[in-house]
Amino acid sequence: MTSSPADVGIWATIADEAARESALWAAALRPEWERDETPVFSPLAEARFGLGLESIYEGYLLHYGRPRLFAPADADTAILLGDYLYAHGLVRVSAHGEVAVVGDLSELISLCAQLRAEEREDDGAAWAGTVSLLGARDGRLESARAGLRLGADSSSLLALAELEAGPDAVGRALALHAERVD
Repeated sequence: MTSSPADVGIWATIADEAARESALWAAALRPEWERDETPVFSPLAEARFGLGLESIYEGYLLHYGRPRLFAPADADTAILLGDYLYAHGLVRVSAHGEVAVVGDLSELISLCAQLRAEEREDDGAAWAGTVSLLGARDGRLESARAGLRLGADSSSLLALAELEAGPDAVGRALALHAERVD
């Protein structure tokens, strides 16, 4: 009988699956005692998306910050591992059969890449707003993301995140995120 991710835990699942996938990823794993297993944005979403979200966020940190589970030997390995974790996280989320959620996360990755290319610092708002409204099809998320993408205004995303997840949870996520990104 195999263990489910819930039995093993989010962090061990991410680490174990990456290590099984590639010797490069296994070599990049931090020793267990050096890992930071603090969830950042997944507490703002439904628990069933936690593994996928934390995989995607770890990939994001490999690209733009200080990852919690991995310490790759070089920048090329970090980019490749980050891409692997993006893809693997999206596969995890897609297993729930909600195309809109996968679309939201794809939009998030795209928006954050744009913000980074433009050297803007509103990626935390993009993460908080998107994750707290995953799959919502009422237009609020699309409109708020457009405000950030086109007008450099993150206030709508932050307001939506606070409305959905609560100001304390959003504040905690943003503070943890600020500690991890460059």
